[in-house]
Amino acid sequence: MTGREFAKAIREGKHVFGTYITSPAPRWPDVVKKTGVDFVFIDTEHTPNDRSTVSWMCQTYKAIGLPPVVRVTAPDPYQACAAVDGGACGVVMPYIETARQVKDLVGAVKFRPIKGKRLKQILDDPATLDAELAQYIDQFNYDTAVIANIESVPAIENLDEILGVPGLDAVQVGPHDLSVNMGIPEQYDHPRFDEAIREIITKARAKGVGACVHFFWEDMEQEIEWIRAGANMHIHGADVRLFETTLRRNLENLRAALGQSNKVADAKEATIV
Repeated sequence: MTGREFAKAIREGKHVFGTYITSPAPRWPDVVKKTGVDFVFIDTEHTPNDRSTVSWMCQTYKAIGLPPVVRVTAPDPYQACAAVDGGACGVVMPYIETARQVKDLVGAVKFRPIKGKRLKQILDDPATLDAELAQYIDQFNYDTAVIANIESVPAIENLDEILGVPGLDAVQVGPHDLSVNMGIPEQYDHPRFDEAIREIITKARAKGVGACVHFFWEDMEQEIEWIRAGANMHIHGADVRLFETTLRRNLENLRAALGQSNKVADAKEATIV
């Protein structure tokens, strides 16, 4: 799958599945490919991989047909442009709250290398972009998707305007930040949180924009319910979280077979720490 195919799929409501990758280990891309995911999500906001490392990751995943989607550290158009220059097929801008921020993100990702006053003119009045330059810009940026992170109450309040920005391919819910902003931290099964997620999904799909919730906690039933509600871009878990969960369960089973309690395991962990 290319970046263009990825963007087209999420806009059309097709289901694409990915996971959050933190490890830059050279063997990791081949392992991830074998899982059957359609794309990978690489975060720089909460993971301290530098620009060079992220670019190597992007180029490798893109080469094996897994479009890399990169979340930059701040709602900064220049960071978004740098991520695409490094090989990202999609850019997630964190904590989007206004349509202007989305417009700036679209400009950075889909109108490279134009910047400054000329870019502002084009974004404010697309008619100022002549046909020859429009064709060049489209070809130059053919492999990119624009994704806005919805993580706050103001973002939900401005959702209609955000979704109305031309060039937006998907919205991605940051569940932890959103729950905290709503005053119900980590209460992902709270009725108000569920209502907010469903509102985001419904409005996005009605506008032909992909809808994503980064699902990192262990409740497959809730994830399936939101898929049934219309979510179609799926970031399931994270490499480090899936490793932790699987290894912990395996060790618990092995210790149980030996007649050891979890308290013994906890005591050993405490001693090691």
